Amino acid sequence: MMGTILSAMDQLLLAAQTIDLAIGGMTCASCVSRVEKSLAKVPGVQEVAVNLATETAHLRAAPGTRLEELIAAVTRAGYTATLRAQGRPQSHRREKIELIAAVLLSAPLFASMLWPLRGWVELALATLIQFWLGARFYVAGYKALRAGTGNMDVLVALGTSAAYGLSVWDYTTAGPLYFESSAAIITFIRLGKYLESRVKREAAGAITGLNNLRPALAHVPGRGDVPAQSLIPGDEVELRPGERVPADGIITSGTSSLDESPLTGESLPVARAPGEALLAGALNLDGVLRLRVTAAAGESFLDRIARLIDAAQASKARVQRLADRVAAVFVPIIIAIAAVTFVGWLAHGAPLAAALINAVSVLVIACPCALGLATPAAILAGTGVAAQRGILLRNADAIEAAAHVNMVVFDKTGTLTSGKPQLTGIPFLQGITRERALDIASALAASDTHPLASALRRPNPPQAESVRILPGRGVEGQVAGQRYILGSAALIADAGGTAPPLTSTATLSYLARADGTCLAAFAFTDTIRPGARAAIDRLKSMGIGVQLLSGDREAAAQAVGAELGIEQVIAHATPEQKIAAIHALHAAGKTTAMVGDGVNDAPALAAADLGMAMGQGADVAIEAADISLLRPDLALVPDALALSRKTWNVLWQGLFWAMIYNLIGIPAAAFGLLSPTIAGAAMAASSVCVLANALRLRNWRPA
Repeated sequence: MMGTILSAMDQLLLAAQTIDLAIGGMTCASCVSRVEKSLAKVPGVQEVAVNLATETAHLRAAPGTRLEELIAAVTRAGYTATLRAQGRPQSHRREKIELIAAVLLSAPLFASMLWPLRGWVELALATLIQFWLGARFYVAGYKALRAGTGNMDVLVALGTSAAYGLSVWDYTTAGPLYFESSAAIITFIRLGKYLESRVKREAAGAITGLNNLRPALAHVPGRGDVPAQSLIPGDEVELRPGERVPADGIITSGTSSLDESPLTGESLPVARAPGEALLAGALNLDGVLRLRVTAAAGESFLDRIARLIDAAQASKARVQRLADRVAAVFVPIIIAIAAVTFVGWLAHGAPLAAALINAVSVLVIACPCALGLATPAAILAGTGVAAQRGILLRNADAIEAAAHVNMVVFDKTGTLTSGKPQLTGIPFLQGITRERALDIASALAASDTHPLASALRRPNPPQAESVRILPGRGVEGQVAGQRYILGSAALIADAGGTAPPLTSTATLSYLARADGTCLAAFAFTDTIRPGARAAIDRLKSMGIGVQLLSGDREAAAQAVGAELGIEQVIAHATPEQKIAAIHALHAAGKTTAMVGDGVNDAPALAAADLGMAMGQGADVAIEAADISLLRPDLALVPDALALSRKTWNVLWQGLFWAMIYNLIGIPAAAFGLLSPTIAGAAMAASSVCVLANALRLRNWRPA
């Protein structure tokens, strides 16, 4: 099937969209730079980011760009490319076999330093290692040079060839042999790449884990077991205990408890009954359910999460772009340093062999692998553990912004409160009956998405016409030929009326005629979310300020602020005033995060340095926010910021050690303090250490 898709795409022009390619043959940060430059030159490519850890290229291309042109550009650069949907060949088994062969063949050469071997035996073993197990470095290095660039493979091929060639010359002249040096370099680098590959697969396990949640088959009454990917909206599916939900849907009959922890991070089972939504991938624990499918294959909440995590892991932090620019010129500089080392040792009277060995050490130890892996490895691990806890980080820039946040701004209704307000009274009525006021309000609320609207809805309300939503203020529409407005006191004032003065800490909404004549006031109460006070206290303990920014009345907003310990409270805020409040914080030097429901607070979420959308399951606006919290738990706010800080610290630790490693290792090799064997082991170890340090994020737990 994928072959058919690729064939079709080879014939059709790609629409303006994101395109993901699987890139083969990259070994270091220099490769990343080369692939990016090659793809960027293709006409129509608007943006490209290549990720060494995930071995992918993420592109935006305009209409007129062909897939075959992109693949050809990568091929000309010396690498391979396929449409990522096809996946890439699994070479792990071959890598393992070749690594074992390298160890077995090089072991006698290592032992020869204590128990000498015959020269022809050393030559035979070293030749197998050099031209069989080391062939990949020659092939990749040749492709890089042919493309006019250098990479790790060029350095390794030059270094090992020099050590091997010197030993062959000495073998013919009965001089000392250095076969163990070239063999050790290849063996250690193969070991490092094998371990690196394993660690990268573990770090990228978030996507694999999500994909494994989807069952292959679904039970459709009357049709038997069918492929889950074939389900379409409207299909009826039977779900038995112990089975996973095959597609997003609505329960039509039955009750059960479900484990949604892989999707939302909620550790406890949740009870579901008829009329409630189920998410693909959730585990049915105890009841038999019937559900009606509501999302086609590829459009479920599970798929959307996977796409978001995938995009985040493929993204590139701003600091990584600097590292890539350094790596782009790194290889030519190292070759120059190695040449200076060789000439310098000869000029100081060193034997040819000693000068060459020191130059080889410089070539081998200076590989920029760790530099290229430091940032993507941290992002890979950080986004994965965040997703497991119900936190979706949109991209690397969101991690950077979250790591520097020092002020969190909360919306009130639906964020700090449960978002399920109850109508507790009608403290004002004038010129209208209670029932009529409720009928009109219910008709207008039927089209409104604000949480207060849900508390006003009644069965079979009158039909409202020409309804218009007024963001942050309310709604207006025509009922039975008369135009009405429903919303805040500011809305009434804008219409030319005056809201009645009522002393209440409840949230109030007003019904008025279009001319502002107030007819009724509705009072609502909403409960504070469980754990809200603990989340606020934890933010303060992290040195982060907290502000409440609400469109509600002063009395209601202040009451919630007092209960939660929030001193900075701004009420009566329109969407424009919320944006102005965010800008005022920026002017005061604050890095802001806005926490809202992702719909009503969209302007403020966009204005803040970091937008955090909080919602329930599929209702959360995961496609829009910088960070999406997949369950209505305010503890996720400090969790997200703390994890981002940790990820950012690990990222910088990797970059720091990669830089320090080269700053210390290159001079040490140049001055003859490191043998090629130690240099090869150190180079391989540097990449593994950077990746292992990033993998520590998987053990992160909230404080």
